[in-house]
Amino acid sequence: MAISLDRLTAFHQRAVNVRNDRMEVIAGNLANANTPGYKARDINFQEAMRSATYGQQHNLTRTNEKHLSASSSALPREIQFRETNQPDTGDGNNVEVQKERNMFLDNGLRYQASLQFLDGKFKGFKKALTGGQS
Repeated sequence: MAISLDRLTAFHQRAVNVRNDRMEVIAGNLANANTPGYKARDINFQEAMRSATYGQQHNLTRTNEKHLSASSSALPREIQFRETNQPDTGDGNNVEVQKERNMFLDNGLRYQASLQFLDGKFKGFKKALTGGQS
């Protein structure tokens, strides 16, 4: 029986990747909080996961070495401008620093949770391989 690590961890691995990308976007928002004309951006996590899952379900089978490989990582992530509650500050910047900090912390906690899910998957896999013995 073949064991597929990709099947075991694919969803959580993609979640970690999307969370990592989202942290970079939010960090970019915080870094540009004083940049005139900068607009806050964000990644829609649900859309990004839907795209990643769609790509996973529709992987192509290569029947020849010359065929190009298709992977879900080639799918673009949806980076969008975020609508904010803060009115324009006069210089075109709409970054709300406190909101960005909260979103960064929330995303960080969810990132940690995804890592713990992945860790649990690997521990369960190891336990299955060893028959529960350490």
